[in-house]
Amino acid sequence: MLRVVYMGTPDFAVPALEALAKSGHGVTLAVTKPDTPRDRGKKLQSCPVKKKAEELGIEVCTPEKLRKNAGFREKLLGLSCDLIVVAAYGKILPADILEIPRLGCVNIHASLLPRYRGAAPIHRAVINGDEKTGVSLMYMAEGLDCGDIIAQRETPVAEKTTGELFDELAALGAELLIDTLPAIEEGRAPRIPQDESLACYAPMVFKEEGVVDFAKSAKSICRLIRGFNNWPTASTLYGGQVMKLHRAKEAGRTADIAPALAGALPGTVIKADKSGIYVACGEGGAVALTNIQMPGKKAMDVSAWLLGNRIEIGTVLG
Repeated sequence: MLRVVYMGTPDFAVPALEALAKSGHGVTLAVTKPDTPRDRGKKLQSCPVKKKAEELGIEVCTPEKLRKNAGFREKLLGLSCDLIVVAAYGKILPADILEIPRLGCVNIHASLLPRYRGAAPIHRAVINGDEKTGVSLMYMAEGLDCGDIIAQRETPVAEKTTGELFDELAALGAELLIDTLPAIEEGRAPRIPQDESLACYAPMVFKEEGVVDFAKSAKSICRLIRGFNNWPTASTLYGGQVMKLHRAKEAGRTADIAPALAGALPGTVIKADKSGIYVACGEGGAVALTNIQMPGKKAMDVSAWLLGNRIEIGTVLG
């Protein structure tokens, strides 16, 4: 049985923690970020990994920093852990932490490394229109997601949203970890160096990036909307208010909308019915917005929203 220290923070890291706890290996400590103030009341809230660890009866540690933290290092040394497992922890481990476990430190990363090192690999895979993505299990080294790869598993992106892929990859990462632990424990896990010439980065996404530019192609707009679903959500302006866009589809130049598209400026509403709000966009195409959300309201399918609201043909969004 391995003695494991687990380091993670968001929902993505919860399935692997649960899988480790059920696997028979001893999770001696869960390390997460400190509680943070959230919502209007600014009350301190625990992250998902801390909540799950406490539910599982695992000791939790929330250091403010890792580098030059003698107290935290001494705590790890005292545990005599065999392995540190990291999943979306949010901080780079310094060399004096990496060298502590007998079998090293491994990381579950939500991309097919060396593609999409960094903070938002799932968002970027969807936004950029990748055909496939996946999870990588790697030995950790100093630096950002640059260690030797142990194993990978992939899945098609297709029409999935970031939220859907998030859940799928979290489960896939947990399975990959458990399946690979015997090889790590026995010292026969491969070490495949990453090809630095193929490395690219996935910077954090910001709310402003999700403001739709209807001058772009229908394909890229739909990818952006899927990529920002379920956080931080794509948006546009309608009547001076922020309209959040949760779902959309490419409309093409079908016979029923082709005449309205002729000469329509990007962002112009050219049709609205239960199948969607059709908006002219770049390259002579159109998108159909199928699920939207207005301020103070819940997200709604357009078919339901139009029962109590109307949008004038010719309205320009954005």
